[in-house]
Amino acid sequence: MRGGAMSPGHLLGVQQRRYRHWLLGLGLLLMVAVLLSLQSGAVGVGLDALWRPVSALEQQVFWQLRLPRTLLAVLVGASLALCGAVLQVLLHNPLAEPGLIGISSGASLAAVLTLSLAGWLGWILPHWGVSLAAFAGALVVTVLLMLLARRRLGQGALLLFGVAVGIFANAMLTWLLYLADDASLRTFLFWMMGSLGYGQRLSWGWWLPAILALLWLVRQGGRLDLLALGEQQARLLGLNAHRLRPRLVLAVCLLTAFSVAMAGVIGFVGLVVPHLLRLLAGGRQRFLLPASALAGAALLVLADVVARQTLVTGELPIGAVTATLGAPVFVWLLVKRHADA
Repeated sequence: MRGGAMSPGHLLGVQQRRYRHWLLGLGLLLMVAVLLSLQSGAVGVGLDALWRPVSALEQQVFWQLRLPRTLLAVLVGASLALCGAVLQVLLHNPLAEPGLIGISSGASLAAVLTLSLAGWLGWILPHWGVSLAAFAGALVVTVLLMLLARRRLGQGALLLFGVAVGIFANAMLTWLLYLADDASLRTFLFWMMGSLGYGQRLSWGWWLPAILALLWLVRQGGRLDLLALGEQQARLLGLNAHRLRPRLVLAVCLLTAFSVAMAGVIGFVGLVVPHLLRLLAGGRQRFLLPASALAGAALLVLADVVARQTLVTGELPIGAVTATLGAPVFVWLLVKRHADA
């Protein structure tokens, strides 16, 4: 509409086209990251291995190592970023993310405690036992956070609670690390620093609950847009917030527990991705949730490529790579919030 103000319908159409372009761009970025990950490694395997005869070694490297690891990075990255975006609405705190507010720490501590107890008692612990323990740890911390949020103690109190949980979990992990035998040290380091080398060896059936929770959570953007207005306004607009909130919490706990059980503690993905997207493209949850899933998946796939390619004789913990990227962004966000206050 040249020479005059645009109508609300026209503005909405422009915004929706802009969101579609962002989602298309992020999808292409994820595709490029996946192709790069599949070709990166000590053994050269090109994508033409999909349609031409290759050696047994190349087949084993591609189908049993690189493809499962890349898909795991996609799922874990999407889960962490999506959980961060949802928690920021649920807790009314833009700094909320599973690692920073203690949910990942609670899940990892519960998993390591369960593994330690099983080792001391001589029990053979199934994989689902570790995942169940991680889910219980994530659920306990999330419920405590929700109780604190209802007491309206302020965003700073929630952040300090998460920091305290993280310090306590690290202290307990240090105790367990000190008391562990040599065979357990590598396992404990995995839980503390993160790696994609463990979860890729598990059956793909373990991924199914996380995939279903991820798909359900991506579709809740419209309801979260209403919830972000406040419970009273959301209720007036027809949203049953009391019914939706526990489901969102359970989905976040499931995805966080899955991520920790499969890849250890990987921080800052849930903080950095939603914030950057909100600043660059807008904060509507209907757009932000699928965009966060795509961008989080691309970020973790690229971080895994960096972790694998940096050292010649091994690989860096992927948590160290994401923390290197996320810590400066976190400091910038704190300074920006203080300046805006």
